[in-house]
Amino acid sequence: MEKKSAKSSITWSQKFDWSNKLILVVEDEEANHLFISAALKKTKARLLWAKDGREAVRMALENPDLNLVLMDIRLPEIDGYEATRQIKSTRKDLPIIAQTAYVMSNEKGKVLQAGCDDLITKPIRLKTLLEKVSKHLNH
Repeated sequence: MEKKSAKSSITWSQKFDWSNKLILVVEDEEANHLFISAALKKTKARLLWAKDGREAVRMALENPDLNLVLMDIRLPEIDGYEATRQIKSTRKDLPIIAQTAYVMSNEKGKVLQAGCDDLITKPIRLKTLLEKVSKHLNH
């Protein structure tokens, strides 16, 4: 019988148990929101959904127990850059991970300059999503 290493004996549900975490998903496309919700379902994180930048700012400021924001960049009302700047002006320590389909070389710089802590490119891969969220929730 093969011996398991300590690292491999940690189960998925132990590694990604965010039952005490609240995540704001900012996404105007319902299909993308459904994908993210399904991807995070097993983590037991509580999720909020904002469909535009203005709503994202309001929800981030009204929920002091919020642990992380997944911020789409192209949004109605105000874009993800401006929403991030507004949120970070009050909640500097709230991790914000941008999600964008635009992977041009200057995009990462623009995202970081706006105040985002990290970037996930679309289409979103489950492994990347879980690893980046884990990195910022458990820092």
